[in-house]
Amino acid sequence: MFFVRTASERDLAKVSELLSATWHATYDALYGADTVSEINARRHSVPALKERLARKDSEFVVADDGKAFAGMGYAAMAEDRPKTAVLHQLYVLPDYQRQGIGRDMFAELETCFPDAETMRLHVEKGNPLAVSFFERLGFETIGETVDDFAAGIAMLILEKRLDF
Repeated sequence: MFFVRTASERDLAKVSELLSATWHATYDALYGADTVSEINARRHSVPALKERLARKDSEFVVADDGKAFAGMGYAAMAEDRPKTAVLHQLYVLPDYQRQGIGRDMFAELETCFPDAETMRLHVEKGNPLAVSFFERLGFETIGETVDDFAAGIAMLILEKRLDF
């Protein structure tokens, strides 16, 4: 059984490996394996993850069973939108998907921002499984944009009202 807990610096190497595996499984078909490898090296390295872990007004979680990680999540207060938290990452390894782990990590993350009224995220328009997952969590599409890390991939902007 996996438990959701706050990540620590000692977890970052495992999180980096998890993100690399998950991104290749999910995004190679969208971006190509070389682009995914480049994104992993830049955005999912231990130093990049360490910066996120240290950020104030953020929460970084892992789903951990004491032996392995099944998923990770990261959210932070928006720097340019008052009362808005941004879900930057929520990934579950393919072998552990559809077991409630993503839902459990999100449930933890959405309670970490008591001053937030909404949570926002960007999701690849070409990833219908992820879009459907977030819709089941109560997110609604409010717009579209283009990614900021690859080759101009269409992204949906989703938002959820947080009611405490």
